[in-house]
Amino acid sequence: MASAFSHAVAALSIGSSFYQPQIPKRVRVAGILCSVIPDLDVIGFRFGVHYGDFWGHRGFTHSLLFAVLLSGAAVAVLSQRSLPSIGGPSLFAYLFLATASHGVLDAMTNGGLEVAPFENSRYFLPWRPIRVSPISVHRFLSGHRYAVLRSELLWIWVPAILFAGLVLTWKRMKPADVSTASN
Repeated sequence: MASAFSHAVAALSIGSSFYQPQIPKRVRVAGILCSVIPDLDVIGFRFGVHYGDFWGHRGFTHSLLFAVLLSGAAVAVLSQRSLPSIGGPSLFAYLFLATASHGVLDAMTNGGLEVAPFENSRYFLPWRPIRVSPISVHRFLSGHRYAVLRSELLWIWVPAILFAGLVLTWKRMKPADVSTASN
């Protein structure tokens, strides 16, 4: 899996596409939470759920159906608090992409079990440059963190920052600037 830090960075980067200054911070917080919640499936290990099971790590909680369900639930909760600056469809799209990005990043790692995006069949992407992060916090802190973080910096953080920078720069351009630039 990619680390929780990198899942959060991906969610914030995706959020740049939906960003407006008046959108409350709780929307970005919801995106971050949606991006890391799929890894709560590791709790199943304590209850005898095997890695490769439907409810196992990288199983259902990493699927697109789970992304739809979690995003829908989050929109329902956030909509009760009245978010006039972002509409329901945009909010759903952001939270869905933030949640779905988790499985995509995990499918790009060089270890662990594959991800189950559609059903219980599991897949990796053909290109897997991200070094897998240990599930255990203890193992992460015991020495693997530098190699993992270096890999994530290169393959997640830098592209995420570049993407967000390009999107936000594009959004700041005035329509008049765009029309004069094309003449």
